[in-house]
Amino acid sequence: MERLVKGIALSAVVSSVVMAGGYKIPEQSLNSMAKSGANVAYTTGADANYDNPANMSFLDASKSYVEGGVTLVHLPSNVYTLIDPYSGKSEVENIPIPFFHYVSEAMGDFRWGVSMVVPGGLTKRWESQPQKSFVEEFTLKVIEVNPNISYKLADNFSIAGGLRLIYSEGIVKSTGRISRDMEGDTFEFGYNLAMMYKPTPDINLAVTYRSNIDLDQEGNAKLSSGANVVYDGDATVSVPLPASLNLAISKTWQKRFTLEFNYERTFWSSYENLDFEYGGASIGGLTPFFDTPIPKNWKDTNTFRLGATVKMDNKITAMMGFAIDESPVPANTLGFETPDTDAKLFSMGFNYQQTENLSWGVAFLYDSKEAIKIEPGSTITNNPVLANGGSFSGGGAYLTTVGILYEF
Repeated sequence: MERLVKGIALSAVVSSVVMAGGYKIPEQSLNSMAKSGANVAYTTGADANYDNPANMSFLDASKSYVEGGVTLVHLPSNVYTLIDPYSGKSEVENIPIPFFHYVSEAMGDFRWGVSMVVPGGLTKRWESQPQKSFVEEFTLKVIEVNPNISYKLADNFSIAGGLRLIYSEGIVKSTGRISRDMEGDTFEFGYNLAMMYKPTPDINLAVTYRSNIDLDQEGNAKLSSGANVVYDGDATVSVPLPASLNLAISKTWQKRFTLEFNYERTFWSSYENLDFEYGGASIGGLTPFFDTPIPKNWKDTNTFRLGATVKMDNKITAMMGFAIDESPVPANTLGFETPDTDAKLFSMGFNYQQTENLSWGVAFLYDSKEAIKIEPGSTITNNPVLANGGSFSGGGAYLTTVGILYEF
């Protein structure tokens, strides 16, 4: 029993921040959502600032561009099935996510833009035991402000760069024989780079890179054993928001139909372990449970995206997309906080040109997660419940985006 309690306590520590690195939302505009994120080489509005700032140089030089909108993220329950009383399911979550993009008029060969997005985050809650001992609540919010400048080196070649200003905050609760209640936040900085080359007017080649950002969370933690509070004070932990590289190509036929292929490499291998610190203070008998570095050993992942855009005669632009997204979580670090598996993304949407300067649209995306079965006796790091076997199903996400675009 002591070994089981220790394992549950350690898994509860893992659950606090593991999704800060493992959960992201790359689709940050109407068009990007409609095309499953294949919106890097072919960007036609204000969202170019975020998805590929080098493409700002090829927008109409006499215009400014604005886009704003909101995405509703619906997270169905993750279902864990074993035998009673171990089976359970997480709470259903609905999370609104706003976004905003702006691109200025050209200033000679220079152009600037700014975006405000929520590139990642999660709310996950379990009300049943033993899941509640791992994750009663985990809420992570990440807000990014991303200013960029592009420079047109030639009529068919542009480069760009900018800053990533990140604010994140989180709430973590786990309740069992050993419990933890923690809140923290941080401001961090990174950068992004982009390049755009047009060998012909109907072909775009793009490269973008976002830097790694270590999220050094600082806050307060309360650690308890039963009804006794053992520690109530400062706590810190650091996890990476990993670097990512995008390579994209698009081809347009007769100025009506565009197809884009995008390859994304995300460098999750920077997430090697998880280590909490408690202001140099002793946490007494809870040291083996809460103050031991946890190996994570996540792996770099590949994502393949395909997006299509069709301009029609009735002022409607139709879009659709498909993507294959690998999970970074190794089988031996799977947990109730990260029942993450490989996924397939399906999306579609439209943009309606209301007036010469104003358009609006709606997009839908379905993120389908593969079910996973855990064989009894599997090596699951710090999770003795999952070592008994079982399976995860459900989960995934439904995303609905409404956006308004304006040119002036």
